[in-house]
Amino acid sequence: MISLFGNWASTLRKNSLLLVLSILLPTLGISNSVLAAEQVHASYSAFDLTVSVQALENYAKTGVIDNELSLYQHYLPPQHLEELRRVLLTPVKISPVVVAQFLHTQQGEFLLRRLAAAIQNKPVQSQSGFDTLRSALISASAEPGGLTLLNLLRKYPTQVLHIDLAHSLSIAAELEKLVNETSQAIATVSKKSHIEAAITQQPINFSNLPDLRRPGTLELRKQTLKLFDSNRNRLLLTDIYIPNVKSPAPVVVISHGLGTDSSNFQYLATHLASHGFAVVVPTHPGSDTKQLRSLNNLSKTSLSDVAEPNEFQDRPLDVKYILDQLEKSNQSEPRLKGRFNLQQVGVFGQSLGGYTALALAGGQINFEQLTQNCQAQALRNTWNMSLLLQCRALALNSSKATQYNFRDERVKAAIAVNPITSSIFGKAGLSQIEIPVMLVGSSDDTVAPALFEQILPFSWFANSHKYLVMLVGATHFSTIGNGNSDNEPTGLHSQIIGDNPTQARHYMNALSLPFFQTHVVGKSQYIPYLNANYAKAISSQPLSLSFVESLSVNEIAQAVDTDVKVGKPVKKSSPNSIVNFGFWMLDVGVALLHVMIFL
Repeated sequence: MISLFGNWASTLRKNSLLLVLSILLPTLGISNSVLAAEQVHASYSAFDLTVSVQALENYAKTGVIDNELSLYQHYLPPQHLEELRRVLLTPVKISPVVVAQFLHTQQGEFLLRRLAAAIQNKPVQSQSGFDTLRSALISASAEPGGLTLLNLLRKYPTQVLHIDLAHSLSIAAELEKLVNETSQAIATVSKKSHIEAAITQQPINFSNLPDLRRPGTLELRKQTLKLFDSNRNRLLLTDIYIPNVKSPAPVVVISHGLGTDSSNFQYLATHLASHGFAVVVPTHPGSDTKQLRSLNNLSKTSLSDVAEPNEFQDRPLDVKYILDQLEKSNQSEPRLKGRFNLQQVGVFGQSLGGYTALALAGGQINFEQLTQNCQAQALRNTWNMSLLLQCRALALNSSKATQYNFRDERVKAAIAVNPITSSIFGKAGLSQIEIPVMLVGSSDDTVAPALFEQILPFSWFANSHKYLVMLVGATHFSTIGNGNSDNEPTGLHSQIIGDNPTQARHYMNALSLPFFQTHVVGKSQYIPYLNANYAKAISSQPLSLSFVESLSVNEIAQAVDTDVKVGKPVKKSSPNSIVNFGFWMLDVGVALLHVMIFL
């Protein structure tokens, strides 16, 4: 049964039913169980009331509120009851393999323990409540219709499911602050973008200029190199897209995120190559699709990680090694001789690849910041899930910090999309970057929250050419292209990717081209495309663009009314829509399972 308490003072408490269902939907469930929940029992202080699962099921299927549920009807407005019905029936389709992989990692267990604290059931069949939750998640994700709240209530292996509403609402309050602050920060970026567009001295009619979203006219050929770094025992399968030009072509390296590979950015590689760039796209072993498949063999008692700490050094070293090998091929190999201008190199990276791009640009690992932000208590108080990956870098030998300077002088500019930055670099690490940089964030990124991983870090750059782009309506995964048929990101679906990935990828094409043409090749005719006016000209709903060239820490702090500490907002709460927040929580719950899989 679900407890609804009368006479709550706040709207948040009056709508706790919807809120708690949304919180728990992505985190619980079990199938093929002898027992099934007949009641959900929730408590808050002295209040303790219930409603049967059957009443909820009847309402979800028919829309009819029976006598039992009508007792609580006056606590929920009609529109919220309709949203409750939607929550009860909304499926979350996610691969049980992905769930099993993630929940047997240290990061998965960390998140599971945090969420399991809201459930007060006694252990089932000698299993701890923690193990019960893990088994439930894996089993429920295999349900034919996907994981729904009704499936959860039918299949959870106790007749009564006990929920600590006080703890659940505490979690909800923390997340609501993050939602509010991020929304306000993004609104500030949008407002600043409009201001920058308005003060442009000479407005440009972009309809009279080439449309950079369109493919170029150059033919290209693609080949895959098998490069082996014997010093690090790494086989680097590297796709190269070579335009049909006579002179050596400037080079762009694309670094994929964790859990994807070189094929996921073929769309961007072909676009840039058609405009004259030689594009190099390595697959990073140890943090690609093969790494995910290797987790299938995890036993229930073993713990592993989806990425080893060495990936923080191996990924930038991969790029440096490949550039070194291309320099040799550029001199002697018949098919590649004279094809590359390796003194004009740009780097593009997404998520963990964004870290890679910034490291090659001169960003330095900040062990002092990591030590501060990765304390157990600090992690327990954060919902910035990207910190769980960033903290893995502490396993590196910090006494040899100088060996983690990966700056490559051949790299003249870098684009980092949804990067992790706040602790792995921090202000001290990012301020070391002197070359032009573009940071791209997504408003609906629940993996690497835009406020803490892109917006605030943007204010730390000290270089003169810097750009912040916000994809309003995009998720952490929107810019990831479709990969090879057998290399699709496991378990990703529209709820995670977002509704308009094609639009997000068009934006990447349209912004990357002028950025690299300007700051890598030095073609001044592309400068007019690097401003808020151009972003405004190509922006369209439902996924819009904001673009700024300056944003200070003070502007951010004033906008969100917070100390803007990493992943730990402390602003006063504002009256957000609980319904919208509930469904945002649904997305968060699913994203938690993907945090370390696809980061």
